[in-house]
Amino acid sequence: MCGNEQQGEQPGATLQIRSKIWIVNDGGEVIFGLGRLKILEVVERLGSLQAAAKVLRMSYRAVWGRINATEKRLGKPLLVRSIGGSARGGSELTPFAHELIAEFRRLHREVQLFSDDLFARSEVFSPPSTPVTGESSAVSGDKADRECSG
Repeated sequence: MCGNEQQGEQPGATLQIRSKIWIVNDGGEVIFGLGRLKILEVVERLGSLQAAAKVLRMSYRAVWGRINATEKRLGKPLLVRSIGGSARGGSELTPFAHELIAEFRRLHREVQLFSDDLFARSEVFSPPSTPVTGESSAVSGDKADRECSG
């Protein structure tokens, strides 16, 4: 085999497109993406940055750093933090954080739908209408084998 081919692949198998989006500033610094979305979702559910870090198997510093960077780059807070230890402390999402989450989810869904539509119209990735058989495929297969081994 050559390249990224894997055993067990079946010709004509249904293919799908996958994409990830994230938002960056002019300097290429990440503002928001799926990772920060997940952090905010877990913080909202658990009410704590520390608890979110444990669930996400990240250090508190890494979780805090991502949220802090996004807050600084946007110039708006995402969390209201209460200091006071395990009994009284915690974090709550701001109204802006809720807006950011909703808008990012909307954009992500739109990008998925658009890429799915583009992919569905692609002729290159559509399954062949007739199976590829015969002498020509064997010759091209031999050629491909030689190209991969050299």
